[in-house]
Amino acid sequence: MACVVVGTDEFLPLARAQSAARGLPELPVVTVPHPIGGIAPGVAAAKAEPVAASVLRALTSAPSAASAAGAATGGMRGAPSDLDEFQGWLMEQGWGDGLPAIPPTAERVKRMLAGTRRAPEEIVAVLVPRLGRATIEAVAANAVMAGALPEHMPVILAAVEALADASFNLQAVQTTTHPCSPLLIVNGPIARRLGINAAGNALGQGARANAVIGRALRLTLQNIGGARPGKEDRATHGHPGKYSYCIAENEAASPWEPLSVERGFSPADSTVTVCGSEGPHNINDHGTATPEGLVATVAGTAATTGSNNIYLGGEPLIALGPEHAATVASTGWKKDDFRRAVWDAAAVPRGRFTSENLARFEAIYPEGFADRTSAAVLRISRDWRDIMVIVTGGAGKHSAFIPTFGATRSVTRKITGG
Repeated sequence: MACVVVGTDEFLPLARAQSAARGLPELPVVTVPHPIGGIAPGVAAAKAEPVAASVLRALTSAPSAASAAGAATGGMRGAPSDLDEFQGWLMEQGWGDGLPAIPPTAERVKRMLAGTRRAPEEIVAVLVPRLGRATIEAVAANAVMAGALPEHMPVILAAVEALADASFNLQAVQTTTHPCSPLLIVNGPIARRLGINAAGNALGQGARANAVIGRALRLTLQNIGGARPGKEDRATHGHPGKYSYCIAENEAASPWEPLSVERGFSPADSTVTVCGSEGPHNINDHGTATPEGLVATVAGTAATTGSNNIYLGGEPLIALGPEHAATVASTGWKKDDFRRAVWDAAAVPRGRFTSENLARFEAIYPEGFADRTSAAVLRISRDWRDIMVIVTGGAGKHSAFIPTFGATRSVTRKITGG
């Protein structure tokens, strides 16, 4: 059966890589000049008109050889032994993230493998878009490059497994133009044992465990999953968390049960939760002394017309600073009380959306946009229970609102001894 792929020219590298990964490197691809969304119908028609003839030619002609550059799977044959030369070589191969990396020599990878009892050849997950086999050894090689330690391996491996869960929708997170990246939230004893920062500057620099665990996951997604920036990874801007995005919940400062316990795990269990998240949006409130007042501030930060969560759903995250969490809990409020109140208050009036976006959103989420009256509002998630709430950070009257890609669900995995 004849077949052809049609897409915009900006997504040609992704189309080539996906075809090759599925054993069809010669599959013809016909491109349309980017963009095709958000343009006038006449402009779209002018772009589409020449495509029909190209599609017909592709369907009736012999396929031509096409190639897609491969991604690293852990092999470093030909890598320079000199540390400085290695940095340039790594970037030339498309395997680096722009920061200095440690060469994953056989000796270093062997030391990293000491952090797990699992066999080096075991496949942890198959990662899209390249359909790369994430073996224990390949993940260990990327962990070495990131500067991780053997004791970090159980967290990294659990995170890789979580990302491969179908509900996370890794294909979309890896290749979207949206600025999302997997955020790791670690709970339980292992966070304290490894020194994963949950206190001041938790989302910033300064903690080795946060930095290298998050970076190891990013390199794994790039080099094994094959989502290379500007090629298969089509992010318009991205965000700094695409280098590394890993925190722990500040369980000691929280007035409520931690995220892991909410999800059915024991307080003695160590877990990692992965979310397809944007960067954090600061919530500054130094004056409010009541839960209701803080809800108004949080809702005002969260309710925006440009959020994916408005029309794609998902689980936006509120990372409360300990002082804000104490304010919310001061009158006996539970997490669910706070979630429900924020959901009720974080309403975007329908009239704030452009007519073009309303037409698009109605096609994607018809039940959510069915009310066309002037009083209609849209919520920041499809159900109040979808709002995630954790406590993290240090002193100060700040919290963070972290939207997600939308078409993704967070996944929590228990971290085993390796």
